[in-house]
Amino acid sequence: MITQDDKVARFRDLHREGCFIVPNPWDALSARLLAASGFEALATTSSGYAFSTGRQDGAGQLSRDDVLAYAERVAACTDLPVTADLEDGYADTPEGIAETIRLAAEAGLAGVSIEDSWPLGPAPVRDFHSALERVGAASEAARRHDVVLTARADGLLGGHYDLDEAIRRLTAFERTGAEVVYAPGVPSLEALTALCAAVRAPFNHVLGLGASGLSFEQIAGAGVRRISLGGAFTRAACGAIRSVASRVAGGDFSPIDRAPRWDALLSRRDLDQDAGMSSSHHSDGERL
Repeated sequence: MITQDDKVARFRDLHREGCFIVPNPWDALSARLLAASGFEALATTSSGYAFSTGRQDGAGQLSRDDVLAYAERVAACTDLPVTADLEDGYADTPEGIAETIRLAAEAGLAGVSIEDSWPLGPAPVRDFHSALERVGAASEAARRHDVVLTARADGLLGGHYDLDEAIRRLTAFERTGAEVVYAPGVPSLEALTALCAAVRAPFNHVLGLGASGLSFEQIAGAGVRRISLGGAFTRAACGAIRSVASRVAGGDFSPIDRAPRWDALLSRRDLDQDAGMSSSHHSDGERL
C-alpha cells in the first residue's frame, strides 16, 4: 500500500533531476484518466476547478474548504503524488497560511503552492516583505507537516513587476525554505533561461501563460524541472464538448457513436470505485 509519506518522497525525488510533466485534473474522473495516461504526478487547477463549478478563477469566489475538498478528492483517487494550487493561501495572516498548509497535509496532498497575488486586495500582488513573510510561514508549516512547498511570484502576469523583481522574489522565497519556485507568465525562452539560472531550487514552468510554441526539449534545456499545464486540459475538454455538442445540436449523432466506452477509458478498478458495480450495469460500466 502506498502511504502519504511514499507520495511525498516520490514527489520530492521527481524534482531532483531531469524534467517531468504534471497535468492538472479538475475533478476525480479527470484525475483517473490522467493518472492512467502515464504521468508521474498530478496538480490541481484553480482555474479548471473554478470554471467547472460555474465560478471565476482568482476572484475570491472559492473558499479554502471548497478547494481543499476538491484537492482531497483528487488525492484520494490516485496513487500518484498530488500538489495543490492554494492561490494566496486563503488567509490574510501568516498564521492563517500555516493553518491552510496543515489542512492540506491532512487532506493527503504531497505538495502545495502559495503565490504572492492578492485576489481581493488593494493591489494585484503583495509587496515584497509581506509576500516573503507569508512564504516563510508556509515554508515552516510545510516542513512541520512534510509537504513540498512551491512558492509563486505572480507579478509577471499582467506586468505588475519585471523579470528582475521576479528573480528577487524567487531567490528570497528559496532562501526562506520553498523547495520549488514558479513564475507564471514568463515572456520568452531567454527569460525562462535567466530565471532558472538565477535560482537553485527546481523551477516550475506552466504552459499557456506567457511564451508559447516552446518544445519540451527547449523548456527542459532552459533548466526547468517541472512543467505544469494549468487549466489547459480543462479547456481542451470543454473545447471537445463544444465541438461535439454543436454537431449533435444540428442532428449529427456520429460523434456520440464514436465516443469511447467507459471500459476503454478507465480500468476495472476505477469503474468499480466510481460506480459501485452491480448487476444493473453493462460490461462497460454504463447503467441501463
